[in-house]
Amino acid sequence: MHKKVFAPALFDCLKSYSGKQFAKDAVSGVIVAIIALPLSIALALASGVGPEQGIYTAIIAGFLISFFGGSRVQIAGPTAAFATIVAGIVAEHGMGGLALATPVAGMIHAAVLVLVLVVLMPYAALIPMPCIAAILFSVAYNMCQWRTFTHLVRTAPKSDIIVLFTTFLLTILFDLVVAIEIGMVLACLLFIKRMSEETHVDSWVYVDDDTPDVDEQLKELPLQIRVYEITGPLFFGAADAIEHIVVKDFTRCLVLRMRSVPAIDSTAMNALFNLTKVCENKGITLVFSHVNKQPMNVMKKSGFVDLVGRENFCPNISAALKHAEELIQ
Repeated sequence: MHKKVFAPALFDCLKSYSGKQFAKDAVSGVIVAIIALPLSIALALASGVGPEQGIYTAIIAGFLISFFGGSRVQIAGPTAAFATIVAGIVAEHGMGGLALATPVAGMIHAAVLVLVLVVLMPYAALIPMPCIAAILFSVAYNMCQWRTFTHLVRTAPKSDIIVLFTTFLLTILFDLVVAIEIGMVLACLLFIKRMSEETHVDSWVYVDDDTPDVDEQLKELPLQIRVYEITGPLFFGAADAIEHIVVKDFTRCLVLRMRSVPAIDSTAMNALFNLTKVCENKGITLVFSHVNKQPMNVMKKSGFVDLVGRENFCPNISAALKHAEELIQ
């Protein structure tokens, strides 16, 4: 008689594992990660610890559970019910107390489960099914969060409501995996649309000396200098904002203020290259003010900084205007 030795289900699964199964499991893993990682960050903050600790816990615990698990179809993730317990432990005893309480709680939990299985299991058959059904119905009712659903419908932006109802209906008609996949794509598209609407290019106001009610703090600039301020991320959904930059025949220096541009992509860089060609043909010098780290790295990598000239990149608008005045003299 062979003695049966416990082994993780992973070892048995790998014996007959195929590429088709891996493709399905990969999609399922991505879906679970999309849900679990943001949830782990939120639960970590609710527990009084840093968000990075929530991410570490989700990754390490998920790997250990999948490796040592006893089923090939199990899915593990963070739970909100435990956050209140963790928050109390962290608040009263700190992270050291949490590190001590976790293994102790695990041992007590294991002991209670063994006691229930050995002593109380025979009595489980005596519980009427209507009682179990009522308990499950109560759990399902509390999990549906209809109050949160109605609150979002009343207060959320239209784009979020569209994603909410789309995901909700797809979950009912198909399954959760399809709903999350389409919901994530739809949310990304709506986010791109929202960001593109926030990106704009504004020209500084030019007034004559005879214009009434002129603010005394307005910067006096020569007519040959034109200044544009770009606001928002420059990516493929908003790169056409650069096309709104207009230079006059008398313009000799164009200053682009980019302090409010956090990021830029290759599509926007292509638009900047085209703007550079237009300025070269008209004999206009480009000067950049306050280019942030990510856009500057992209400009350096693409050779745009060398094309424009490193001396034409200034740390702030005052330095850029001073440099522009020197160029037109």
